[in-house]
Amino acid sequence: MNILALDTSGDYCSLALWLNGKVMSREELVEQNHSQVLLPLLDVFLHENRVSLDELHGIAFGAGPGSFTGLRIACGVAQGLAFAAGLPVAGICTLEALAEAMPGEQVIASLDARMGEIYHAAYKRNGDRWQQVSEPALCRPQQAPQVAGAGWIGCGNGFAVHAGELRQRYQGQLSEVVADAVPHAREMARLAVAVLERGEGCKAEAAAPFYLRNKVALKTFER
Repeated sequence: MNILALDTSGDYCSLALWLNGKVMSREELVEQNHSQVLLPLLDVFLHENRVSLDELHGIAFGAGPGSFTGLRIACGVAQGLAFAAGLPVAGICTLEALAEAMPGEQVIASLDARMGEIYHAAYKRNGDRWQQVSEPALCRPQQAPQVAGAGWIGCGNGFAVHAGELRQRYQGQLSEVVADAVPHAREMARLAVAVLERGEGCKAEAAAPFYLRNKVALKTFER
């Protein structure tokens, strides 16, 4: 199976190709410039790896949570490519992609959501899949869902921005914290393989971002 994955959910623009088990990837730190960078970078990436759209079996993208604008860019590009090539689409949760990058069997993934909040989910590995211990949620770090036992890996920039609150919340339960971990298309490609093999991809027109938050800014009186 050949899969193209792309992610623009945060400051990095990342691309990956899964070609029958072999993974190639590329990323650039672009901050808010995904709309200018993604398509040219994608064109070069496919050309360098000598892959065309008609050789693919599906397209994956970082569905969220993450930057509102970034999620829409990745979704829109994935939709356009998939529609043109008649391919299924797999929207991959950015928090699960963080878990997939970790070496352990149980992971607490957290991304800074700004406004004093985090995106949060906890996972345990079950064979070749991740089982949700707590589903993706938007919350304050002090109210992050509890988990049972010790030996958890904490990852994502939620643990950088809200280090004190999250370490206190999970005191004695974290074996390691990887605060600089970011969602990457490389892990999304791996996760998408199973999704597409199970026939759980969707048509291009049905692909949609996964926001969690409906409001991106506080009004003056709320601030």
